[in-house]
Amino acid sequence: MVAIHAGADALGFVFYAPSPRAVSVAQVQAIVSALPPFVSKVGLFVNASADEVLQVIAATGLDCLQFHGDEAEDYCAQFNLPYYKAIRVKPGLNLIQCELDFASAVALLLDTYSEKAVGGTGEAFDWSLIPANMQKPLILAGGLNPDNVEKAVSSVQPYALDVSGGVEVEKGIKSSIKIAAFMQQVVQCDAARNGRVV
Repeated sequence: MVAIHAGADALGFVFYAPSPRAVSVAQVQAIVSALPPFVSKVGLFVNASADEVLQVIAATGLDCLQFHGDEAEDYCAQFNLPYYKAIRVKPGLNLIQCELDFASAVALLLDTYSEKAVGGTGEAFDWSLIPANMQKPLILAGGLNPDNVEKAVSSVQPYALDVSGGVEVEKGIKSSIKIAAFMQQVVQCDAARNGRVV
């Protein structure tokens, strides 16, 4: 609720047991029941079975899916919900080909590559690796925090930002102060891009 009151457009729920940010269906049901209208509910999955994803959708009313594993396009597209495909960016990766490989995705989420984790590393990747001619909306993730979000927005011009570790006091525990600081920077970036003064 702190994130929503600060201006977040979507909440992400991690349905991946090894993550320190993993949530249960019951926790998500309680949060969702208290949400105001027009807040997107995004479920994050990593190589989950189709049955598991379907059960979570039915129990929680997710609006969108985010796939962070080795899922193929046909798998991601089978749930009749908009989805983002997370791409872990490293030198030599062809992001234009990734767009083609996931043509049915509503956006690509670009995150930091790590051999140790599928996401949530707290580290930013080299944003210059993103081609200027990408066609899909880009959601930028990986190491974002109140101190670098302005640079991230000006460098990448993403459609949206995905933040987690950068607004935590420890893994899985969010800071209302950091969330407010992050969102204030986002608002200022948006104002500058649209010629407004905040």
